[in-house]
Amino acid sequence: MDSESPQPAGNAPEWSVSDLSGALKRTLEDAFGFVRVRGEISGYRGPVGSGHVYFSLKDANAKIDAVIWKGVFGRLKTKPQEGLEVIATGKITTFAGKSSYQIIIDSLEPAGIGALMALLEERRKKLAAEGLFDPGRKQLIPFLPRVVGVVTSPTGAVIRDILHRLEERFPRHVLVWPVRVQGETSAAEVANAIAGFNALPEGGRIPRPDVIIVARGGGSLEDLMGFNEEVVVRAAAASLIPLVSAVGHETDVTLIDHAADLRSPTPTGAAEKVVPVRAELLAQVTDLSRRLSGATLRLSERRRSDLRALARALPTPEALLAAPRQRLDLAAAKLGPALARNARAYEQRLAQLDRRLHAQSPAARLATHAARLDGLGKRLAAARGALLRAERDRIARAGDRLDAITARAVAAFSRQIQRRRDRLDSVWKLAASLGPQAVLARGYALVRDEGGNLLRSATAARPGLALQVTLADGSFGAVVPGGASSPQAPRSSGRKAAGGSGQGDLF
Repeated sequence: MDSESPQPAGNAPEWSVSDLSGALKRTLEDAFGFVRVRGEISGYRGPVGSGHVYFSLKDANAKIDAVIWKGVFGRLKTKPQEGLEVIATGKITTFAGKSSYQIIIDSLEPAGIGALMALLEERRKKLAAEGLFDPGRKQLIPFLPRVVGVVTSPTGAVIRDILHRLEERFPRHVLVWPVRVQGETSAAEVANAIAGFNALPEGGRIPRPDVIIVARGGGSLEDLMGFNEEVVVRAAAASLIPLVSAVGHETDVTLIDHAADLRSPTPTGAAEKVVPVRAELLAQVTDLSRRLSGATLRLSERRRSDLRALARALPTPEALLAAPRQRLDLAAAKLGPALARNARAYEQRLAQLDRRLHAQSPAARLATHAARLDGLGKRLAAARGALLRAERDRIARAGDRLDAITARAVAAFSRQIQRRRDRLDSVWKLAASLGPQAVLARGYALVRDEGGNLLRSATAARPGLALQVTLADGSFGAVVPGGASSPQAPRSSGRKAAGGSGQGDLF
């Protein structure tokens, strides 16, 4: 059967993968160019290295991939969070690399009040954990500020209510920093206004406020979201100027209320909290002045009465001087005898000093030293005689001891000489018994050759050798016999049992 190429079935056009992906992309974008999708954020991991954000939106039955480009993410008012239900606005497109579709998000907002409340609660816990709501950080509001700074919209009724109430209670210098209190830029403007008031220098051309009021009228939760942003809360917590929060009505609570040094339910109430009532202060000052005057008069009268009573209790000058005058008369009477006694005491002391001075004169001191010198000479002569006698006695005793020691040494030396002589005799006797002469006396002989060398073996006596034989009582010569005609006598190194010693065999 022949092999043939397959023929295309029907007249359907042929697509490449890229062409088909491009056609699907255009069709999807044309049909869904702008959509709003409600769903729960899933798989959120934050911006990647490029700054883009990738996650998914899901509901009970389906899931769609979502992308937020880096530039859009920085402008988002509501940041994506895992599990947050949101309404995403954007366009649907495809991603050819995965053969999937996705939504490119341009804006993001919480889906309903419940989602907003959950977001605010999570943000509140985060900021509270950082200590921004700690009561120990809050400052006291000044009793009577010189300058009041107000951060609010310059066209609303809030600023008119605040100015009217300040005018009624206690007119103060008011600085208004105009901001938007609603919209995407409101949070940044409020935070910049708080930081701007704090940046004003003391004593500058623009007076620095002593207290700041952040105010806004009532509205929905979405309208008040600008005052729940982290940037506003952190600016309020970092303010060095005491800050009063007056956002919304009595039931409206925003995160800036927790970070502010004081919360007021309404902007009008904030104006009432920062300044007292001038009429009440004047009345209070008048009352205090009246009470001070009365107290001063009563104190003066009481002190005057006390002074009169004390004056009556004081003694007269004569009574005060009577005792000192009497003591003076008594002292004058005692002065004469005391002076006489003092003069006699000084005379006795002078005579004693004269005697001591006379005793210390050169003549008296020379006489004293001469007497001491005579006494020392006599004592020296007596001591010298006694020393000479003692030295003679010591020499005599030493001589006696030397004679005794000499006698003992001579006797000991004699005994030692005798003992050495006896030991020497014993040694000589032992040497004589062990010497060669004693051995020769027992019948042994010494045989030497012509050179005087001692023969120790019979094999050294060759025939015809001249020998010198030494006995105990003398010596004689001998020749070792030997030759062809006469047989050699047998040699013996031991003594015979009878008939003389073995040396006789050599002859």
